Formats: sequence, structure tokens, C-alpha cells
Amino acid sequence: MKARLVFHVKNVDNQGNIVEMKIWQVKRTEDKPHGLKYSLVYIENGQRMVGYDNAEGKGDHKHYFDKELPYSFESIDSHP
Repeated sequence: MKARLVFHVKNVDNQGNIVEMKIWQVKRTEDKPHGLKYSLVYIENGQRMVGYDNAEGKGDHKHYFDKELPYSFESIDSHP
């Protein structure tokens, strides 16, 4: 199954700060058991402040400034 983009939104405020969210439907794998590939990021002054994603081979994890930490993804509707 080829990845299919199912949601994308990008907002840029007057100062150039960005909030962007992308969700793709993908084949269920051990790395993506929920069948989703996703990315949510907040960028301020060109620096990622916080982000959540499941990049290839890393599984579900979050970025908080320069730290990368695992977290448990539950569903699109739940909030971390």
C-alpha cells in the first residue's frame, strides 16, 4: 500500500511561527501498528520547539527542544 495523505494543515502566524500537522494512511507494520504515519510540529523563530511523529525506524516519539523521547500513541483523537 502506498502512503496516502489524509490530512494536512499548516498555519503560519504574523511572526513566521509555524504549526503543521500531516497524517498519512499506510500499511500496518510493527513500526506503525495503527496504520498511520504522522507529524505534528511547532516551529518558533526557525527552531522546532515541540513535535510528535513516527519517523521510519523510530516509532512513536516526541521532540521537546533538543530532546527526543518515546511516548505511547493511542489514537488521532487522544491528546498527549
